Amino acid sequence: MQLARIIGRANASIKHPSLVGCKMMIVQMLDARGNLEDADPLMAIDLVGAGLGDIALLTSDGPLTRDVLRDSNTPVRWSIIGVSDA
Repeated sequence: MQLARIIGRANASIKHPSLVGCKMMIVQMLDARGNLEDADPLMAIDLVGAGLGDIALLTSDGPLTRDVLRDSNTPVRWSIIGVSDA
């Protein structure tokens, strides 16, 4: 699991069938001190209703994502599974 700040939202008119109805967010990973990492942003699907600027808990757990999306062939790598309240 990894912490990241939500920096944007993505929309797609054509996407994998497993992503229909999913909210896709653009996230920037955080380092151990809570600072933004100097790395490329990532796309994650939102499973909890996170918003712009939130600190989110991400997972790359494939079986969890496949189970939630009910699709064994989903291309999703990162999923938002929590939002920090601190």
